[in-house]
Amino acid sequence: MNSETPGRRSLREIEMEVLAEGQEWTRRRLQEKLQDEATRAGGAFPPQRRKRVASARRADASAHRRRSR
Repeated sequence: MNSETPGRRSLREIEMEVLAEGQEWTRRRLQEKLQDEATRAGGAFPPQRRKRVASARRADASAHRRRSR
């Protein structure tokens, strides 16, 4: 019984294969559920970053710093 003999695998090899398949199935299922939720909420997945507009408060603070120098 050689480990290189085709058709004969150790229990550990079979276990690792099945665990990897399970992880991939779980990843796909999670992705589907997250996408469904994002679609239901009307958003994009992954979410797009919004461009920030500087608040008036920040603009005032910057102007104040320039005047006080």
